Amino acid sequence: MFLRFLTLFLCLTRPAWSCDLAMALAVDVSGSVDSSEYRIQMDGLAAGLRDPVVSEALVRGQAQLMLLQWTGESRQRVTIPWTKIDSFIALEKFADQVAQDPRVWRNFSTAIGEALEATLLRFDDVAECRRLLIDISGDGVSNEGVEPTQIHGLLKDRGVTVNAIAIEESEPDLTAYFFENVIFGEGAFVVSASGFADYPERIRKKLLREVTQQSAGFR
Repeated sequence: MFLRFLTLFLCLTRPAWSCDLAMALAVDVSGSVDSSEYRIQMDGLAAGLRDPVVSEALVRGQAQLMLLQWTGESRQRVTIPWTKIDSFIALEKFADQVAQDPRVWRNFSTAIGEALEATLLRFDDVAECRRLLIDISGDGVSNEGVEPTQIHGLLKDRGVTVNAIAIEESEPDLTAYFFENVIFGEGAFVVSASGFADYPERIRKKLLREVTQQSAGFR
């Protein structure tokens, strides 16, 4: 009898998550990214979201997705707000928006810490999600604003994980920098792209790794 009561109590007190994953896609639009490289990023990201395994996992997990463009200090903007991916139609619409998203800035510095902090604030709107994740891309080290490591305490307090894709077009040691300074949280990882041409395939594999980590018990 006691065991039956304990099981019932645990079931009743377990959080009733309405989504498995809230993933903020933070895209680097700093001055080192030219117009063709920006297009490669957005088209590659849209294609990765449309991958059959990725899209299936996002829809099944009732995921929430958001897109934020970032560059220098005080220049971060949500260009696609949190969107619930509760159907393949919703996923396709979001991917279309990503592919068509106009660039906000062109000629500014790289403020990774500022980007993380600005993105972190947006998770208050998706508190019902089990996993909170920032997926940040970048092609250079942070050279303006607060250092990324200074945001790690805030990320820990909020339970947000940071994964990254390092685009080593002109920074061959960028992956190591991201590993030491940017990614954060249990299971956090960084993926390397040798250049922008390599980005579409690498972001697809990154998304696959992230979305298939969903809870085995989530329905």
